[in-house]
Amino acid sequence: MINLQIIKKALFVITLILFFYVTKGQDVNYHITNKDVYEFLDEFAAVGVIDINTSVKPFSRMFIALKLNEIKESNYTLNSRQQAELDFYLKDFNKELMPDKNFDKRLDIFTYKDTLFTFSINPILGIDYYSNDSGSFYHRWNGAEAFAYIGKHWGVYASLRDNHESIILEKEDFLTQRTGANYKYSDGGGDYSEMRGGLTYSWDWGSFGIVKDHFEWGNNYNGANIFSGRTPSFAHIKLNLKPAKWFEFNWIHGWLVSEVIDSASTMVFTNSYGTDERDMMFDKYLAANLFTFKPWNKFYVSLGNSVIYSSDGPQLQYLIPVMFYKSVDHTYNSTDQSGRNVGQNSQMFIDISSRNLKKVHLSATLFIDELSTDRFFVDSVWNFWSFKASARVSDLIPNTFVTIEYTKSMPLTYKHNIPTTTFESNGYNLGHYLMDNSQEFYFSLLVKPFRTLTLKADYLWAQKGKDYDDLGGSRLGNPFMDSVEWENQSFSIRVTYQIINDGYVFVKFLHSDISGDLPKYTSTVYHGIQNTISFGANIGF
Repeated sequence: MINLQIIKKALFVITLILFFYVTKGQDVNYHITNKDVYEFLDEFAAVGVIDINTSVKPFSRMFIALKLNEIKESNYTLNSRQQAELDFYLKDFNKELMPDKNFDKRLDIFTYKDTLFTFSINPILGIDYYSNDSGSFYHRWNGAEAFAYIGKHWGVYASLRDNHESIILEKEDFLTQRTGANYKYSDGGGDYSEMRGGLTYSWDWGSFGIVKDHFEWGNNYNGANIFSGRTPSFAHIKLNLKPAKWFEFNWIHGWLVSEVIDSASTMVFTNSYGTDERDMMFDKYLAANLFTFKPWNKFYVSLGNSVIYSSDGPQLQYLIPVMFYKSVDHTYNSTDQSGRNVGQNSQMFIDISSRNLKKVHLSATLFIDELSTDRFFVDSVWNFWSFKASARVSDLIPNTFVTIEYTKSMPLTYKHNIPTTTFESNGYNLGHYLMDNSQEFYFSLLVKPFRTLTLKADYLWAQKGKDYDDLGGSRLGNPFMDSVEWENQSFSIRVTYQIINDGYVFVKFLHSDISGDLPKYTSTVYHGIQNTISFGANIGF
């Protein structure tokens, strides 16, 4: 029997692709963990050489290449370190700018380029070794990554990395910046793999892609509070439109991992090995959009909303990019005839970014999980929201960057009482790494004395209050931080040097004092007061 809903959804996606089959452009994601290039562009945006919207990441390799070329062609006088870094990065990104391989090119395992086809492949290899009062432990990884351009429109990329941790450093409730993992446990440690990649079609003013990757929404310097990119990567379709200099639109539809067993769909089978069963999970999806306006140069206002839903397959109403999904949910779900809530989980957000003061970047992000105007004037109940404010001063002293950031998240923000529509994938929160009922103050001093050498000192003070979701009871009137259930005060110094493109050596000293509910929120190796020395090297991300 023909499923008309599936046909409609397929036609919708095909229509999008055909509709945008116009001029040229290429789009391959440059992963958000490779921060040095992002920091370099941020530096030149702060001094007014380039103008960039940093509310949505990752950037594409082509976008980064064009911005590097803008810096190269500008009248701005670069100091010796900036010029050396620009030349260094162009060894890689001239692949996008030059018609052939006749330029000072980075070291690659293999690169091919002609008028139709560009292909590059490189290894991924790294180790991070740690030692503190809890003992020694390590994280090692290996794999390969590749990307290609076909003609003027198509891009494809893939990255596979196998990981091993001698001690588990990340779990769903651990309050760290590490990316989440789906472990296979062994001997106190764990193994996991991460496969990322995508197929994209691009044109002069936009792109459309089918990808499995991380992404980040919301300006930040120490963890975004809209989408942080900390979950294991998940598949999604994405649309980016830039039809005018003052407007940009981003939309995604993602296939999340619910980890909630659908007992009615559990498969019981018998074979020569005996009788067994295969558990099936409930499906879970994310739809989100972000409208970004630039009323004047170097000033951006972004407004958007999202919905987490679980239904029998992707729903067409959530595949329409420009919708206000909360209202859509009211039409299709809301409450049943008995008054019970059968709706989905919707969110709203706003992000403001200004670089109008030379060498200064100011930003603020508000994530709203639940908003009722009736609560504005009642002292005993509160709305569910997370707020982040950031400031960075760049090059006031040459090659020096000072950052201050504060984040506050009210109780039950990012939480939901229906297991299949929580703001999570693989059990990891999609939003800020501290989750709800938390606050954080972050300060950093970054110095770049010469090409790709960074010395970074930072201070972190973070607190988390009661987990009202675990405690149960009323979801209204829960006070913010009436008790501190977990606290982290830490200071670190990290030195990193990029010897070749994507090839790093690094060393770090971390003094941390973490107290409270340690088994729930912190890996055992960081319990209490610890002085941790770590060092390592990597090629690729």
